[in-house]
Amino acid sequence: MLPTATASRAWLSEDDCSLDDLRSLVGQSTAVGDYPSAEAVEQNVLLYDSARLRDLAATRDGRRSVQAELVRALLDGPGIVVLQRAFTDGDIVDRATAAFQALIDEERAAGTARGDHFAQPGANDRVWNALEKMAVRSPEVFADYYANDMLALIADAWLGPGYQVTSQINVVNPGGAAQSVHRDYHLGFLSQDQAAAYPAHVHRLSPVLTLQGAVAHCDMPVESGPTLYLPHSQKYEPGYLAWRRHEFIDYFERHHIQLPLAKADAVFFNPALFHAAGHNRSADIRRMANLLQINSAFGRAMETVDREAMANALFPVLLRRKAEGASEEWLRRVVAASAEGYPFPTNLDLDPPVDGLAPPSQADTVWQALNEGWSPDRLRQELQAGTERRQS
Repeated sequence: MLPTATASRAWLSEDDCSLDDLRSLVGQSTAVGDYPSAEAVEQNVLLYDSARLRDLAATRDGRRSVQAELVRALLDGPGIVVLQRAFTDGDIVDRATAAFQALIDEERAAGTARGDHFAQPGANDRVWNALEKMAVRSPEVFADYYANDMLALIADAWLGPGYQVTSQINVVNPGGAAQSVHRDYHLGFLSQDQAAAYPAHVHRLSPVLTLQGAVAHCDMPVESGPTLYLPHSQKYEPGYLAWRRHEFIDYFERHHIQLPLAKADAVFFNPALFHAAGHNRSADIRRMANLLQINSAFGRAMETVDREAMANALFPVLLRRKAEGASEEWLRRVVAASAEGYPFPTNLDLDPPVDGLAPPSQADTVWQALNEGWSPDRLRQELQAGTERRQS
């Protein structure tokens, strides 16, 4: 990350917020030549062709090279990448769209529909914890959707193994107003005073604990209000204390960029990037995106997810797909997107390490069950026993 005027300070305050410092960072140009795997730069944002990335990442060394470039783009570059045609099969996206719409309709009928935390109530349709809800209600669709290799490629690049996927569906209806500019979870969800209580090195740590992303479930021309971004703003160290200040809000309003997306594109960005969903000025586009917050194994996810219930719902699908010839990589991506991949916290009196320094994770148990051909009932019993062992 590029240094700022306050990089050597142990603590940050609003007094450290200088619009001139932000302006010098976001005034940088993104050069496509610095990113050899990219197809183009548009409005300072790197565009990648997913088919080409698949070819480049086909070997271990090639995969590492592509991932290193993506990390550099998110950390020291513009802070945002678009993976064009991340889903090659539009039918998978359409099936997921239908599953998400069914969730929206179900919650409307039950009177439990929720709003957004950065927009006015009623401006959009939001389904919280869509990950678990989709896995339990539509496990076949979930498996096909989250077996996507581009999602796994960038999540593993930014966060390493054991990452935790969470998902929220957001539909901005025609006329839906824009969000306010913000940074995201963790420090982005704290008040000014709360954020200032954390030392500067935690302000630098927070962005690498999550990866923000969105999959476009329809074509998103600019008039439909795709997300507004300020490329390179993730490098501004006091940004978690700056984004609510009027001069920074005004600057964002004047200088943000906005990229159209096609259905099946995916955009990923550093959570410290200044951003906001746009105003849907269209007459008839219900702009649907699957918002992905992917969390480090070492961090805390924003949402509580019943991954035991997800694993049990998905296991019969995984057994069937394995019998039908699904590759190990395909199966592992679905397990990574659903089961808990990190063994801690646990009760080490009841759940001690066996081979090594840590007990098996929930994902390890699911993978053992797949390899050994357990019945769904046996997996259910083993997962329940594991949950009980982790209790104090």
